[in-house]
Amino acid sequence: MYLCSMKATLTPSETERVFPHPLVAAIPIVVLIGLLVVAIKLFGSDSLSGASQLALLMGTAVCVLLAMACYHVPWQAFERQLAKTMGGIFVTLMILLSVGMLSGSWMVSGVVPTLIYYGVQMLSPRFFLVTACAICALVSLLSGSSWTTIATIGVALLAIGHALGISEAWAAGAIISGAYFGDKMSPLSDTTILASSATRVDIFMHIRYMMHTTVPAMCIALVIFLVAGLGHDSSEAVNVEQYTLGLSSTFHISLWTLLVPVVTGVLIGRGVPSLIVLFVSSLLAGAMALVLQPHILTLIAGEPSLTATSALARGLAISYFGPTAIDTGFAALNDLVSTGGMAGMLNTIWLIICAMCFGAAMIASGMIESITRVIISWVRGRTSLVGSTVGTGLLLNATTGDQFISIVLTADMFRDAYRHLGFESRLLSRTTEDAATVTSVLVPWNTCGMTQSTVLGVPTLTYLPYCFFNLLCPLMTILVAALGWRITQRTTASNKTQSGQCQLTDDTEP
Repeated sequence: MYLCSMKATLTPSETERVFPHPLVAAIPIVVLIGLLVVAIKLFGSDSLSGASQLALLMGTAVCVLLAMACYHVPWQAFERQLAKTMGGIFVTLMILLSVGMLSGSWMVSGVVPTLIYYGVQMLSPRFFLVTACAICALVSLLSGSSWTTIATIGVALLAIGHALGISEAWAAGAIISGAYFGDKMSPLSDTTILASSATRVDIFMHIRYMMHTTVPAMCIALVIFLVAGLGHDSSEAVNVEQYTLGLSSTFHISLWTLLVPVVTGVLIGRGVPSLIVLFVSSLLAGAMALVLQPHILTLIAGEPSLTATSALARGLAISYFGPTAIDTGFAALNDLVSTGGMAGMLNTIWLIICAMCFGAAMIASGMIESITRVIISWVRGRTSLVGSTVGTGLLLNATTGDQFISIVLTADMFRDAYRHLGFESRLLSRTTEDAATVTSVLVPWNTCGMTQSTVLGVPTLTYLPYCFFNLLCPLMTILVAALGWRITQRTTASNKTQSGQCQLTDDTEP
């Protein structure tokens, strides 16, 4: 087979390993994308129930087959990488289950219904998008977690937007844009810490340097949301009275329920880990449900023969594990107050595991590095260096299915290139976040894309065009690189033309 006989060009220091040819490395990606397109076309939103997972496993099989048959990569290499990759996402899977537990308990306890009840009366449809984006940015900046922000205040804001007649795609775009701004800029964020540590840059220096690209991108996004909101047709709004009447007649609407988000905010402010915050908040919401919404728990239990105590216990357990369905007498509202609980996260967890299998296979086979080497070979100066870093971050988000893997691999692959060309490490750390952190939520089979689409109930490809902050960040970092704003370069011997190394020929270089 011709493709199997092709070898990537190696430098003398790399002769101990033969990497797959880039064309061979691209085959599993092409197969995966093709199968996903077919799955989405045939099953639509139901593709997450099995078709997409099968596509990922088929892509994994193609990768393993090519690597073993053509490049003699041992099976043990795939097992080791898979064990390493799966071990790294254990906490992620636990957070997903906790998010499901929290979403069910916050709804049944009346926390989300209370926020919706007052929110639809206080927020203006014309300023909803810009307000939702700003609120999520603030909460995420304080918490350091886009996942926690979207699972709590994000869900409530989406429901409020629905009542105000705001498109769910626009609302989800505003919520995600704000949440990922805080996730990117907060010193408490795991991605911020990871990007700065992977590139050996002080975290506060890293955050200050990111402001040159992140703040302009966020300002542009806010202007877009403001203009879009001002052009909103108020006649599209659902009758607010129907929502308030349906909520007040079904739930016990009380400001006491807001103790749950207040305590959650205090825990976040004190730097408590996200997994603990989600679990404690869920337990507190469960206690609130027992006190304020016992009739809802009894309704969910669905067993008239049970004693009062047993019915409450069964209803509480179902609110955690899901799914729950509550009849408010208003069809549009019924969809908003129904939750999937922990059970609603199982398809997402299944999809993440399959995505991790594909990513592990691509890494173990050397196919990821083979493709990245081609990208790096195109580097000729500052702009192309930053552009190549962005392209690699996007590629890794799509192929590995996890933003943490993308951040680490991008930093590792480009560290020497930035040093040889005389650029500061903070330029690499900033570009890595501008590329890998914010775009992960735009990939349907990435852990972030799968999680947020599940939590919000909006397909990834539906909200993608409206996540303006996430779309602008990679473009902004390339633009700033082209302008050379606040980018310094030291003159080193490595800047000179050398065999097998990058050469500066870009006429925009200082």
